[in-house]
Amino acid sequence: MIYLLDGSILNKNSLKEDEIIGKLPCIGILNKSEIKNWETHLGINERILSECLTGQVSKFESHDCFDFIALHIPDKTDLLKKESRISIYFKKNILLFICEEAFEFSILSGIISKIQMKEINILTLERVLYEFFDQLTISDSFYLETIEQDISDLEESLITSKKRDYIKEIITFRKNLLALKSYYDQLQEFAYALKDNENQLISEDMVRYFKMLSDRTKRLTNSVLNLKDYVSQVREAYQSQVDIDQNSIMKLFTVITAIFLPLTLIVGWYGMNFSMPEYKWTYGYSLIIIVCVLVSLFSIIYFKKCKWF
Repeated sequence: MIYLLDGSILNKNSLKEDEIIGKLPCIGILNKSEIKNWETHLGINERILSECLTGQVSKFESHDCFDFIALHIPDKTDLLKKESRISIYFKKNILLFICEEAFEFSILSGIISKIQMKEINILTLERVLYEFFDQLTISDSFYLETIEQDISDLEESLITSKKRDYIKEIITFRKNLLALKSYYDQLQEFAYALKDNENQLISEDMVRYFKMLSDRTKRLTNSVLNLKDYVSQVREAYQSQVDIDQNSIMKLFTVITAIFLPLTLIVGWYGMNFSMPEYKWTYGYSLIIIVCVLVSLFSIIYFKKCKWF
């Protein structure tokens, strides 16, 4: 669907067969099949159109008369899912969003509703473009705080809860944060490029808004880096706890071995094929049992006193 800036819908049937739109400011929200239907009216060169339809790389291109943005947007409810892709074509009097997923349509529909309800005071194409990027990041500070709390809960459970394998949860956190870092890096790159305004598509007043956007994405990127460091610290703490548990087990086995080592010596001593006097003594067997019990008790008491277990 293509809307004029006043919120009314531009009908393709009302245009001449080869007429290029752009006489009046308009906003387009198109999927791949719709952009093919509008192809002759958009005035987009073949390479950019191919990028819109088949491109897979996130990028920003600034040309003499237009900007082209290919953006990958993760699903924040499941960051490991395949990212959604949206292409943005921006030139004087035309702002096109080419996407497929319902998530992007919901954001863009919200912006169109704001236009129709006249909630945006200064209604220009660059303001609509800013509103789109603003909606992508406006609540992300709270989202990152939620992730930080989840990591904090994980750290606490390492100490207070029953023993279990936390490595899978830690790896999931690391993968999610890597996906977020990649996402905010591309947003920061785009915000900087739009702020630089090389082809003068953005008014001086709106450059200030994109500067605020670049500052916000930079803060979000730094927050993600801090969370990555936090996860690394939790992983190191978990590894230390695992090492301590393993050392405790090895210590226990060492103590048990030390207790039975003297008994092994006694058994080896009396296992030799020699005629020993104790064999002919009536209380020899009983004496050896008592000696073994006393040695074991002495070892246990000594190790306990040394706090080895």
